[in-house]
Amino acid sequence: MSALASHVDFWKYAPWPSLEEGESEVEFYLVYQGSLPAAGRGGKGGRRREKHNIRRHFHKQLKTLWNTQPFLANFGKSPLVEVAGQWVAVESRDTVLKKFSERYSKCGYRFMPLVSQWFMAACSLEILFLRRDGPGSLIKTGGDIDNRLKVLFDALRMPEYDHDVCGDKPTPDEEPLFCLLEDDRLISKVSVETNWLLTPLQDDEHINDVHLTIKVKTISVGSSKYEAAF
Repeated sequence: MSALASHVDFWKYAPWPSLEEGESEVEFYLVYQGSLPAAGRGGKGGRRREKHNIRRHFHKQLKTLWNTQPFLANFGKSPLVEVAGQWVAVESRDTVLKKFSERYSKCGYRFMPLVSQWFMAACSLEILFLRRDGPGSLIKTGGDIDNRLKVLFDALRMPEYDHDVCGDKPTPDEEPLFCLLEDDRLISKVSVETNWLLTPLQDDEHINDVHLTIKVKTISVGSSKYEAAF
C-alpha cells in the first residue's frame, strides 16, 4: 500500500437482516467537522463533554431528517376519522413524538432515538474519516483511530448516566433531542476508511480536527410493531 493510499477497516458484528413485510430501508448521511479526541484512560466514561457536544451537533441533522424523510415525516400521523360530520386527526404528530420520546426520558432530556428496540431494528455505518495525519497511520498525535471511534459511537447514542450530559439542560429546540441510537449495540456493521484531510487549516481549527462523512443505513419496522410502544 503506497503512502497516499487510504486505509480501510471493516467490522462486521452480524449479517445485515433481510427485509420483512412492511419494512423498508432508510439511508442518509451525517457530517461532522471538529474535535474528536481519543477516549483515553477514562474509557467509556471519559470525554463526556466532547461526546455530548457531538451528540447535540448531530441532533440538528437528525431533526431535519425526521421532518423531511417521507417515512419519518409521516410517523405518528393517525388516520382521519369522521366526528360530527368533520374529518379530524385522532392525534397530532407532535403528540405521538412526545409520547414516544417520554419512553426515553433520562438525564433531564427526552430523547428520540432513530434506531431502538421499538423502531428501526438495525443500523450500518460507512465512515469516511479524514484527518491531517497520514492515511494508514493509526496512532498519531491526534489519537488512536479506534479510541476516537469509541468517542464517536458514544456520541451517536443516548447517554447512560446523568453526568454524561455535563449538567446541560435541553434548549427549546432540543425538546426532544434526536439521536441516532438507543444503544451502540444496535450497530450491525461498520466500515471505516481513513485518508488525508487536505483543506487548509483555518484560524478556528486545530491540527487534530477531523472531517467525518457517515453513511447510515437503517431498517424501518412496520407500523404495527412500533404501535406497540404506546
